Amino acid sequence: MISKSTLGVCAGVAGAIFLGYCIYFDQKRRNDPNFKRKLRERRKKANKESKENQVPWPNMKDPDEVQKFFLYNIQNGEELLAQGDFETAIDHLSRAVAVCGQPQQLLQVLQQTLPPQVFQMLIHKLPSVGETIMREIGGIKVTEEDVE
Repeated sequence: MISKSTLGVCAGVAGAIFLGYCIYFDQKRRNDPNFKRKLRERRKKANKESKENQVPWPNMKDPDEVQKFFLYNIQNGEELLAQGDFETAIDHLSRAVAVCGQPQQLLQVLQQTLPPQVFQMLIHKLPSVGETIMREIGGIKVTEEDVE
C-alpha cells in the first residue's frame, strides 16, 4: 500500500513537472520571432470575420424598410434551403421571424413546410437573434412565447 505522504509527494512532483512544461512552452512561444505577427494576423482575421457577419438591421419605424428586409430574408432562406445550405438558411429565416409583425403565424407556417430537424434548428436560433436585434436596434425581442 502507498502511504498518503508518498501519494502527496508524487502529486507535488507531477504538478511541478506540469508547471515547468507550461513555463518552458510559454517562453518558447513568446521568444518566437513570428509570434506577434501571427497574433496580429489572427486578430485582424477575427475582426474582419465579425464585421462580415454583422447584419444591417432595418429601421423598425419604417414599415417599407422592414417589409423589404423581411421579404429579402424569406426569399434567401427559401433559396438556401433548396440548395441544401441549412445553416445560412436558418440565419435568414430567423431574421425574418425576428422582424415579423406576427411571428406565431409565421412559425406555424414554417413548422408545416420545413423538415422537423430544420425547424428545430430555427427554434434554437431564435433567442440569439432576438438578443442580437435588441442590441443592434433596441426594438423588438423574440420571447419564449413567440417560439411556442
